[in-house]
Parts: sequence; C-alpha cells; structure tokens
Amino acid sequence: MGIMCASGAVIKKAGANVSTAIISGWLTASEFENWIAQAESFINVATRTNYSDTYAALNTDVQKILEDAASSHAAIQAINYDMSGYTSRAEAQVMLDVNWARLAEAIKLLRDKKSTDFINAA
Repeated sequence: MGIMCASGAVIKKAGANVSTAIISGWLTASEFENWIAQAESFINVATRTNYSDTYAALNTDVQKILEDAASSHAAIQAINYDMSGYTSRAEAQVMLDVNWARLAEAIKLLRDKKSTDFINAA
C-alpha cells in the first residue's frame, strides 16, 4: 500500500470501465503499487516538499489533498494502461482530463504560499 493513497481510491477514480486486468488482480500488486509510488514521488518533487516522510504527522486536510493528488496521478496510469473497457475513447479522455485537473489543482494548492503557511500552521 502506498503512503498517500490505496489502490481502491485509484480504481474508483479510473472509473467503472477501468480495465478488468486491474480489477481482477491480473496486474500484479507490485506494478500497481509502482504507479502509486511514482505519483507520490511526482507530488514531492513538484511541490518541493517531501510529504512522504512527514505524512503521518500532517493534518487530515493536507492528507486528503495528497490522497486526491496521488490517486488522480495513479488513475491516469490505470486508464492509460488499457482503454478498451471504456465505451469510447472520448469517455476515457474525459476520465483522463478530470484526473489531470484534480492533480493539477492539488499541486497548485500545495505550492501556494498561503496553503503552505496553513499546512505548517504558520
């Protein structure tokens, strides 16, 4: 299990038509967990803050923003893995767009000085 999110959160964000290989467990847990680890690394580098090392000490609001960002990033990978289950490429693209927007907004919040002051209780 990742630090910032669980696989179930990723599957939900990938949508009802995500690849059955992901839902059935055909995709190995280590491959799935790698998507989550990549998401966490992306968040840490993009925000220039290593949230992975301090996650347990963060307040719930911050943890939920990190969960949102990590699950959205990993869901993008899950959708890209196999789009054949979606009713159309347009449906898959909407899922990608929604997850990208959630990720971008979370990164923007985590980079904002006012947000970081709040996070650090300044």
